[in-house]
Amino acid sequence: MSVHFGSDSFQVDGGLRLVRRHWRASEVTRVVVLVHGLAEHSERYDAVARWLAVRGYSVHALDQRGHGDSEGPRNHAPSFDALLDDLECFLAVVRREEPDPPLVLLGHSMGGLLVAALLAWRRPRVAAAVLFGPALAPVAPVGSVGLALVRLVSRVLPRLRISAGIDPEGLSRDPAVVAAYVRDPRIDERISLRLATELLRAAQRVRTSAREITVPVLTVHGEADPLCRVEGSHDFCAELEPSGCEFRTYPGLLHEVLNEPEREQVLAEIHDWLEKRVTLGRPA
Repeated sequence: MSVHFGSDSFQVDGGLRLVRRHWRASEVTRVVVLVHGLAEHSERYDAVARWLAVRGYSVHALDQRGHGDSEGPRNHAPSFDALLDDLECFLAVVRREEPDPPLVLLGHSMGGLLVAALLAWRRPRVAAAVLFGPALAPVAPVGSVGLALVRLVSRVLPRLRISAGIDPEGLSRDPAVVAAYVRDPRIDERISLRLATELLRAAQRVRTSAREITVPVLTVHGEADPLCRVEGSHDFCAELEPSGCEFRTYPGLLHEVLNEPEREQVLAEIHDWLEKRVTLGRPA
């Protein structure tokens, strides 16, 4: 099956232009909207998108505001709601282009947190979601005492940036992945104080909102993830109620389970779950 790749941009509230990429299959059965994590960009998911596209999935991904090739202050957002608004705007763009196939959300790390929050708080019309390494219990790089100071200072200096504490060695056991991350000019792991506080606050709230989700969710997490604790996913999934929800962990895997040496196994299991849970013709 052939895959057509393209990129362009769209505008969100406030006038920012966000870059988007799409990998369209020649014969589409399902549509995927993929949401990347903190400090990265959607082009890092090219291999994942192409893997899905040759199996009939049309994949769409955006560079979130302040990330990758999109506009906005680097790794900053005025609020968590602003990120949710951007994602809803993107979903509307995708749906105008591909209105019929069932739509699935995929989110990694901060993107997984956004997807979970969108499902719980705004209930978009989607068929299912997959969260991998979601930031439901992110490790705060400043510690509990420093976190209180960050929250205080963020009120007067919201765009001041600090290290997010992302150790590239904690992403993957594949040296090539780590090397590519380190030399990527579009990656800057510093995060604004406002975004840091908003993400931590949202993670706590989302974990207690899981019962509001009404669609099947597959959550996958590396048990050795040093950046987002697997316990956060465990607590979140324990509260999920829709039929078909599953929680899978992988011993020894780090934060980016789709960039680990076992990536083919993880992708195959995600694909099998989607094939069973997302029936063709289901409204989305």
